[in-house]
Amino acid sequence: MKWLMQGFNTTASVDHPKLYKVITVTAGRSLNSSILREYDIRGTVGATLVSDDVLAIGRGFGSVVANEFGRGASVAVGYDGRLSSPDLFSALTDGLIQSGIKVINVGLGPTPMIYFATQQTSSHAGMMITGSHNPPTFNGIKMVLGGRPFYGNDIQSLGVRVKNGEYVNGRGVMEEIDVRDQYVDRLLEGNQWQSKIKVGWDPGNGAAGEIISRIIEKIDGEHFLINGNIDGNFPNHHPDPTVEENLLQLKKLVSEKDCDVGIGFDGDGDRIGVIDSQGRVIWADQLMVIWARDVLERLPGSTIIADVKTSAVFYDQVKKAGGNPVMWKTGHSLIKSKMAELNAPLAGEMSGHIFFADEYYGFDDAMYAALRLLRILTRGGVRLDELKDKLPFMFNTPELRFVCADEKKVAIVDLVRQRLKSGGKADICEIDGVRVETEYGWWLLRASNTQPALVARCESNSEDGLAQLKVELGEQLMLNGIDPVNLF
Repeated sequence: MKWLMQGFNTTASVDHPKLYKVITVTAGRSLNSSILREYDIRGTVGATLVSDDVLAIGRGFGSVVANEFGRGASVAVGYDGRLSSPDLFSALTDGLIQSGIKVINVGLGPTPMIYFATQQTSSHAGMMITGSHNPPTFNGIKMVLGGRPFYGNDIQSLGVRVKNGEYVNGRGVMEEIDVRDQYVDRLLEGNQWQSKIKVGWDPGNGAAGEIISRIIEKIDGEHFLINGNIDGNFPNHHPDPTVEENLLQLKKLVSEKDCDVGIGFDGDGDRIGVIDSQGRVIWADQLMVIWARDVLERLPGSTIIADVKTSAVFYDQVKKAGGNPVMWKTGHSLIKSKMAELNAPLAGEMSGHIFFADEYYGFDDAMYAALRLLRILTRGGVRLDELKDKLPFMFNTPELRFVCADEKKVAIVDLVRQRLKSGGKADICEIDGVRVETEYGWWLLRASNTQPALVARCESNSEDGLAQLKVELGEQLMLNGIDPVNLF
């Protein structure tokens, strides 16, 4: 099998027992249902997710791969910088190898690097041990199979397979590869410039730190890096750049170094957060307008996808730029699948997942998105704060989260939907949760697919309108026993 690309640094094929202790799963294992989420597996380590679970998942997923592609099929596997990730990686690869899989060990790095490695090595599937933007006690697995996301019913069926112990038995091998240089070179392909732009970078002690360090050594301008060392304790701030509080260090850096832009990343490098030279957050739906205009200059009439949390400004601006804006469900796997269906060159979510199929692979890669943004700013000679100021001003909330048990959150959204429909007055979009359109704006309520929480957002063209939307949303939350304090 000629999957190995010329130029990769590899070790010889290593027989499984030499590296790993064999733990034989002789029967099925019931997984905690809460970890089988819509587009990945995720739970609290030591509570809802333990090493034996991950080993069983490896056996189950390996069996899926073996059934589809034959024994000896390959799976690229990597892990993020969380303290629990190496042990879970070991358990996962144990399970894969027991199912006869050739494991391509990509090692420590960001999730997009695993997607890249899966493509470059022609692996049949990819798996990433990562807790993404969740607290340090969380961890999980993101998966791709045959070049497509593995999510939804795939994950539920995997849980059934594991419960029933329906495993393929085999004796796989492990191969280690180092794709970091090739990955960085691919990120920079088409993304070079001559400019004195000043950029602040904050990987948040997440898995993207080393790759960002390599990138800034190779691009023009002045670059300032904080929190670049990978540390699963996340000692400086929580690794979620969509929460403004987590951007305070980056704002300080931008101010002190007089940067033109500041760029932050989440724990596994697939979500981006951006601030301008004035320290203002440029939310992902605003950034999407900037990226969409650039893409539409070369690909007029293209479909550009955004999730249900996205501002009405995005949809209006994409239409004005000659594009076809499409609203879709939140979730990286759901967005990627819709992109393939509609042949869309660009898609994005309010959560900072950005997907470029234009000049790239179509998966969410925050480092690539950052370079495409810098390319626009440097080649066009424009300032990010000026681009922000030219967008129509709206009164809106950021993405809001209300703690809600996993077993209750979907039912609550259904109750709100039924209540609104029975009233007969609301214009409701039901693509994902409920997005309620009114004469003074819109509000959204949906169940998070990654956390025990309800997600909400409101937007209006006036301050009074926003206040009214908050009242309406707050009433619905209180009717279901949810404290709406985050709204006010």
